[in-house]
Amino acid sequence: MVEKNCTGNEEKRSLSFVEQMVEGDLAAGKNGSRIQTRFPPEPNGYIHIGHAKAICMDFGVADNYGGVCNLRFDDTNPSKENNEYVDSILNDIQWLGFKWGNLYYASDYFQQLWDFAVWMIKKGFAYIDEQTSEQMAAQKGTPTVAGTESPYRNRPVEENLELFNKMNTPEAVEGSMVLRAKLDMTNPNMHFRDPVIYRIIHTPHHRTGTKWHAYPMYDFAHGQSDYFEGVTHSICTLEFVPHRPLYDKLVDLLKEYEAENGHTPDYRPRQIEFNRLNLTYTVMSKRKLHTLVDESLVNGWDDPRMPTVCGMRRRGYSAQSIRNFIRSIGYTKFDALNDYALLEAAVRDDLNKRACRVSAVLNPVKLIITNYPEGQTEEMIAVNNPENEADGTHTITFSRELWIEREDFMEDAPKKFFRLSPGKEVRLKNSYIIMCTGCKKNADGEVEEIYAEYDPQSKSGEEGANRKVKGTLHWVSAAHCIEAEVRLYDRLFSVENPSADERDFRELLNPESLTVLNKCYVEKYLAEKKPGDFLQFQRIGYFTPDSDSKPERLIFNRTVGLKDTWAKINK
Repeated sequence: MVEKNCTGNEEKRSLSFVEQMVEGDLAAGKNGSRIQTRFPPEPNGYIHIGHAKAICMDFGVADNYGGVCNLRFDDTNPSKENNEYVDSILNDIQWLGFKWGNLYYASDYFQQLWDFAVWMIKKGFAYIDEQTSEQMAAQKGTPTVAGTESPYRNRPVEENLELFNKMNTPEAVEGSMVLRAKLDMTNPNMHFRDPVIYRIIHTPHHRTGTKWHAYPMYDFAHGQSDYFEGVTHSICTLEFVPHRPLYDKLVDLLKEYEAENGHTPDYRPRQIEFNRLNLTYTVMSKRKLHTLVDESLVNGWDDPRMPTVCGMRRRGYSAQSIRNFIRSIGYTKFDALNDYALLEAAVRDDLNKRACRVSAVLNPVKLIITNYPEGQTEEMIAVNNPENEADGTHTITFSRELWIEREDFMEDAPKKFFRLSPGKEVRLKNSYIIMCTGCKKNADGEVEEIYAEYDPQSKSGEEGANRKVKGTLHWVSAAHCIEAEVRLYDRLFSVENPSADERDFRELLNPESLTVLNKCYVEKYLAEKKPGDFLQFQRIGYFTPDSDSKPERLIFNRTVGLKDTWAKINK
């Protein structure tokens, strides 16, 4: 397939098995050679990178084959859903770079689904069961042992209709009864053993308020909504494979119902399943993500350690880097655990092309250039991005007193230490070559100040300034910088696969997943930067201003280091 990459240039790539199936359907003329997909999130939490994989597939198939992808909120459980989640999902999809054709809600079809359920009761395909959930579960049997029928399975139609209407009243007691499809209690597929299709919920719905008290189950609303909308390809993750026969059966019944009402569209949705996206050192379970947020184990859904799209955006990941990562791991029919380092590599690769190079000192110690005139300053030219000349330059002030990284000085240095030590030369980035002449320590033996002399003939960019030295250090002027807070984020969990660990997942959290550094110093140019701007702190890593950042208190988040150090540490 030929498609455009992030630079707008065309490139070839091999087709996924999903795309091969879609092309086969197009070649066969199925559904009038029409392509329509949908992304159907439940608004009960913020979407994460696993959802992003589904988004890339659903919208990508539509984009690549001249179709349309609609967005449909599966809002059939008002006890867990609200508009906050709706708004966040809308925002995240747009940030990822996708546009939906139409916006739908499963609640748009509540009346149609109710009418269809009534038809099923009248046709003998559904009945009201008043057993407890425990009794129904016990009667379902096992995949190798047939289930036993409910004592209510053969209720008269009129009694079922009366009770179904009662379910949708304020007086109905939650859990007192459900509507079940009457299918096959001996089917080896457990989903076929008279599944529950309606239950009672009195929590007001975020769109319909208190109009409804009985709500359709996902398996009942999902395929029917696809059919109502004209979806041709219902693309899901692998856990829905055993649901597919039920999906098809209910669509068949719906087509029969629609035909009786004079509506016979010549299409049917085709369900295709692909593998979920699982990452090391994090979890994708919404229940666990809710726990992390609700118990304040993280600082909200957009905490930069979370696998949520909004968390990754706040951390400084670009939308394109997420899409590139998803493309690189591909789509298969086999679940796998993807290394978080692959995602970080995709982020580095993309940010290398985008990030503005700036100077920041996170663990400062003062450097005094003793032969530089007091009170004198110079504006040095700094290239914003050597990967893209069009990004231009900015200036950084040079003066007699600078801040440098404490780790860049060693009084008694080994031979292969190419940074600053007495008697050795280094270049200060974008400025001069200096030679260290000594240092001053406090009573505890800690270095307080470092002294050096500069070579006036070695200014970067000037003729004759190309004398070679082995080390180059970044710096900021002590009198011309801004104090900032820097948040260093790392893996959320300390074990590779917390979902597979039998211990309470709370015990597996990485205690060093966040380190906050105060009294860091950044060049004044960074005062102009906003959340979402991509920065490279030279020699340190990629960063972005945090949403908490204010002009009077700058805060920066580490997006990712320049190199993957996690693998080495955890060998």
